[in-house]
Amino acid sequence: MGLGRSDLSLVSQTSTLFGGVFSYCLPSTDSEASGSLILGGDYSVYQNSTPISFTNMVQNPELSFFYLANLTGISIGGVALETAMFGNNEKGILIDSGTVITRLPPPIYKALKDEFVKQFSGFPAAQGFSILDTCFNLTGYEEVNIPTIRMHFEGDAELNVDATGIFYFVKADASQACLAIASLSYEDEVPIIGNYQQRNIRVVYDTKDSKLGFAKETCSFV
Repeated sequence: MGLGRSDLSLVSQTSTLFGGVFSYCLPSTDSEASGSLILGGDYSVYQNSTPISFTNMVQNPELSFFYLANLTGISIGGVALETAMFGNNEKGILIDSGTVITRLPPPIYKALKDEFVKQFSGFPAAQGFSILDTCFNLTGYEEVNIPTIRMHFEGDAELNVDATGIFYFVKADASQACLAIASLSYEDEVPIIGNYQQRNIRVVYDTKDSKLGFAKETCSFV
């Protein structure tokens, strides 16, 4: 289903009916549950538990069919990451439901990884998996405190990553649990916020007013 900004997309073809507004809510599990897709700007039908915070879309001529925003910061466990790259990327960061794992510029990813490992200490390291290089062996631990991850956008909008979107469990016994965020190869590549980090978030796309919104919502409808 095309939900982009091209003339052929469902959003464009139904703009007279739904005003170019749509939203989705992705569930935290791959089976026995489904999320929701809502067309139109009637926010009263949402089941969000926090107010929707909006940020302006970034216009990138090279990616005119996609949705991008200005990422101004990331905080881990309440600690703000320090890097000069935040807010200085004119290309924006791509909000994409079709990409699984979030990919960040190398300096931002390194700052995130360092702070996450600092806070998530005391657990044995595990071998990396594919593009994920920050992995732990959590076998035998009954309780694990996972640092919160918040992404901040222009206009004070926030995307609070759900706990289920922080770790990717390569093995069911938790012997290889990887931070579900990866680094881009080069700084000039366009960063992406993938669907794994959008779990249990109501993501609102308003193409008429050119803004994106985020709110906490339990997305699993059994």
